[in-house]
Amino acid sequence: MEMCFLRALLFVALSAWTLADDGQVTFVSELSSKPAQKLSKYGWYGNVRLQRFHIPEETAIARWLFSVTKGNNFNCGKHNVTIHIQYGAPPVINPTGKVFPNATLWSPPLSLILPVTSQSSTTFNLSNPAPGAWFVGAHLPEHDGRIEQKGFPSCSYLFQPQLSIRRAVDTPIMQQEFASSLSVSVSDCSSGEAADDGNCSLVLRLGSTSLQQRPVTVNCSGIGCSATLSNPPWDTWLRVVVESGLDNRTVTFSIVSNYTVGCKPKSVGLKVDDDINKLRSKSNLTNSTSADNDTVVTDVVAPSNDSASLLTPLLASACVWSIPVLYEELDVLSMRFTPANGPNVSVTDTHPTLLTYPLHTQATGGTLNLQLTLNTVILDLNHSQPCRTALFGGYGVRVNVSDPKAVVRLPFPHSDCGNASLVSVVPEVFISACVEDCGKYGECRLLRSYSYLYAACVCKTGWSGWGCTDGSSAQSYGRQLTATLLLTLSNLAFLPATVVAVKRCFITEASVYLFTMFFSTFYHACDQPGVAVMCIMDYDALQYCDFLGSICSIWVTILCMARIKDIFKYTLFMLGALLIAMSMQLDRKGLWNLLGPVICAILLMVTTWVYRGVRRRHCYPPSWRRWVLFLIPGAVCALVGVCLYIFAETEDNYYYTHSLWHILVASCVVFLLPPKEKNREALGWSRGWSWTWSWRPQVCGYTLCQNDKDELYTVT
Repeated sequence: MEMCFLRALLFVALSAWTLADDGQVTFVSELSSKPAQKLSKYGWYGNVRLQRFHIPEETAIARWLFSVTKGNNFNCGKHNVTIHIQYGAPPVINPTGKVFPNATLWSPPLSLILPVTSQSSTTFNLSNPAPGAWFVGAHLPEHDGRIEQKGFPSCSYLFQPQLSIRRAVDTPIMQQEFASSLSVSVSDCSSGEAADDGNCSLVLRLGSTSLQQRPVTVNCSGIGCSATLSNPPWDTWLRVVVESGLDNRTVTFSIVSNYTVGCKPKSVGLKVDDDINKLRSKSNLTNSTSADNDTVVTDVVAPSNDSASLLTPLLASACVWSIPVLYEELDVLSMRFTPANGPNVSVTDTHPTLLTYPLHTQATGGTLNLQLTLNTVILDLNHSQPCRTALFGGYGVRVNVSDPKAVVRLPFPHSDCGNASLVSVVPEVFISACVEDCGKYGECRLLRSYSYLYAACVCKTGWSGWGCTDGSSAQSYGRQLTATLLLTLSNLAFLPATVVAVKRCFITEASVYLFTMFFSTFYHACDQPGVAVMCIMDYDALQYCDFLGSICSIWVTILCMARIKDIFKYTLFMLGALLIAMSMQLDRKGLWNLLGPVICAILLMVTTWVYRGVRRRHCYPPSWRRWVLFLIPGAVCALVGVCLYIFAETEDNYYYTHSLWHILVASCVVFLLPPKEKNREALGWSRGWSWTWSWRPQVCGYTLCQNDKDELYTVT
């Protein structure tokens, strides 16, 4: 069974729509703002822009202002921004209507839809908000699958939330008790005028607003009224608000609270240190504390049946047996709870057992996992009670003989109700970053909103959902294998370019093409999200070499077309490769990392061609066949490939369009490489069946080979 117990700390906030100068409550205003963030289309939870706000105690009114501004109007359609608001933990959302993992419980948050023009804003007001952390998340509609290249102009939306509050700074505080019932009465109402005495139009509210719960409200039409709560919450402030609707009048009244203490845990007033020592001696428990593994014992009263001597004096008056619980911080968003007296927890049918699991705010970004296993078959569970107070309803979990095991997962659990009583079961409670580590079709990623950490699953191969368990759009193994083969084998199109470069004595260029073909092949073999994956080295290294080789291939090809002297060409080869490597390290996916070298190389090529054309007074290259059969087809292949790469790629057609990009880029190299220079000869056979090299490059005015007949370079 489950039951939440909260200690009542009762305070009263007295307010009116219009207060006199000498009113009993003084309000102050506070304003907090978050920086503007760029919104993204929703594909997974990492696309949600999450902000955390803190609402202090005694806040009477909270008002959010949400502003959305277009960063630019490039390719902007009409979109709606969805805003989610949640108290206590980040909002659990499901914009795409996917299936949640089994045994996962969640409640939808409050959501607002904001249509966006050039600049739009909306407000959300909340009276008597619950104190603590409030979370606001925003995102654009579902992602359409289009792959946008970084640095290319695109439509952008900037989201900025602001929070203003009115807080009562002199709220009177009443008694603090463990109450099983609470009654608050308002009487002796007077507005100062005899005509209105007996009808002050008061409203009495008990509790705070947290979107999942509302205050208990009573209209006081006569001279007084009262509101009663059975089983009021413990360990939290209970807000009592009295409001008056009379304008420009001072209203006086009396307020009285009556409470009944029906159940007081024996953990209050006991010597905790002594109980811990007794418990350790009975269970041989070792309390270890280290920098990486913190162990804490909380809320100790009496151990279970293996320490019967300690239980004897408590049986007469105890209404709840509290078992000490240890919690261990294993890692970021990873925590494990263990009953201190062993894994088995059992009680009689006269007293429930209370296990307190302290769930702090920093743990709300993960997933709370609860597993109950019934370890006996002789108990009658018909008297189990739900986890519920007068203002808050928890989640019920039941086990019985026919179904002795129950599992519950709570994504982004709230930190306000962390106590549970479990009867005759083996409880296993722990915090994990994601639901079952997102399974085999997803990856659990740690996200951060300033100092707040939370986690979410990013799915692959068409799987979706909160835990990547929705396979309605999953890709088959055949499709995954086809995609891998297309993206890898399409790089073989660089073989013709390499052969042509070697045949025309462009050995340096050929080595760059081979480098690009090799790393592009194995990068795409490692980049696949499914099961058809092969990585020969670190993924990041493969990606870096692929990007570097692709841009260097374009760089050396255009410089080769420029027909400049070898000493300048190879100097530019090396200088360009170093600068490209530096830019890849800074931002390898930036658009200007590709356009920068291409534009510089084209400007140099055009300059040399124009210089030759002016000097010779003839168009360069002079042959029309060169233009029609090589240059124009090569330029068309390059232009079509760039357009596919920038504008046409989506997540669905990526395998085909990117493979075509490989083929087009390699084909344009075959067309654009210039013919062999007249003063260069390829390696060949001379008389005597020895290798000869008849290439005579000039280096600093000196000829390497002065006489082909007398000096031969032998290759072994």
